[in-house]
Amino acid sequence: MDRPYLELCDLAVGYGGRALLSHISFSLDKGGITTLTGPNGAGKSTILKTVTRRIPAVSGEIRLDGTELRAIAPRALASKMAVVLTDRARPELMTCFDVAAAGRYPYTGSFGLLTRRDREIVNDALAQVNAADISLQDFSSVSDGQRQCVLLARAIAQEPEIIVLDEPTSFLDIRHKIELLEILRRMAKERGVTILMSLHEIDLASKVSDRIVCVGAGGISAWGEPREVFSDESVRRLYGLERGFYNAALGSVELARPQGVPRVFVVGGGGYGIPYYRQLQKAGIPFYAGILPENDIDLAVAAPLAAAVVRCGAFQPAAQGEIDAARELIDTCDTVIDSGCPAGASNGAGELLSYARLRGKQILSGPEGLKEAVL
Repeated sequence: MDRPYLELCDLAVGYGGRALLSHISFSLDKGGITTLTGPNGAGKSTILKTVTRRIPAVSGEIRLDGTELRAIAPRALASKMAVVLTDRARPELMTCFDVAAAGRYPYTGSFGLLTRRDREIVNDALAQVNAADISLQDFSSVSDGQRQCVLLARAIAQEPEIIVLDEPTSFLDIRHKIELLEILRRMAKERGVTILMSLHEIDLASKVSDRIVCVGAGGISAWGEPREVFSDESVRRLYGLERGFYNAALGSVELARPQGVPRVFVVGGGGYGIPYYRQLQKAGIPFYAGILPENDIDLAVAAPLAAAVVRCGAFQPAAQGEIDAARELIDTCDTVIDSGCPAGASNGAGELLSYARLRGKQILSGPEGLKEAVL
């Protein structure tokens, strides 16, 4: 079996010889994307600065392609590792091309002169990050997001084997976040470049990463594939969530459940109920939901937001006991919302709506009905 490309072995990191995090051990495979996640101040940036030799390790070892990091000469390391940190670089009197061209430093001679080939590589790197049109602009005059793209172009121009990035999406809008992560994914899979980065957006981290490292106040709490590491409960513990929920099924965050006695029942299913659940939550209106099969996408949102959810088994018709439970909740409500989910034996929607009419409940449907429910 091939050895890991980068290994952190019982590493302790910190400042002034004082360890802030200890017993850090994980490894990165060649051509993989590993992402550090965790709350602010947990030590993600400190780990990355140690890996990139911005600060020395307190103890332990870092091995790059089998060689102890401290044994690698600076120029040799620069030909292997490119770095994009969060420090707000503002070089004076440099164009965006000049900044990106700094990535060719390991390959230029003592005078730092660029060859025609070097310039082609820099221009190609700027084009990859959609920054070719600003190459001649002053770096200090472009937006934060554009600077981030130029700094990534500098890393790409370095033609490294590994790129280390600290919060690369911090200053980007959603379009440029996606484009940047697609570039990193392509570099990893097509060119075999190893990516180590930190991200605050755990939804993006779960989608782009091969491995996740959870960094909490006590150190590394978990390391593995996103599906192994991220769960509703593990994210709650990692970030100390007391209100609101992380929805592992959808990779999204749900705000806190409305408090109070529900007077609304939502007949949902098949994704039809989700806009109603979220709108009711936004308006602070507590509600019940049902009948939702265990494999229904509605359940992923209704479970954390509704006061109670009547469920049934996956791929099974709602049993009489589940229909009776939903009827009992409807009896306590003034209003029933018809989300528009097609009625079927699995969710009992038609039967529940008929029961609500028989009991004289107000039945609302569509956007106008939802607007009336939250007024």
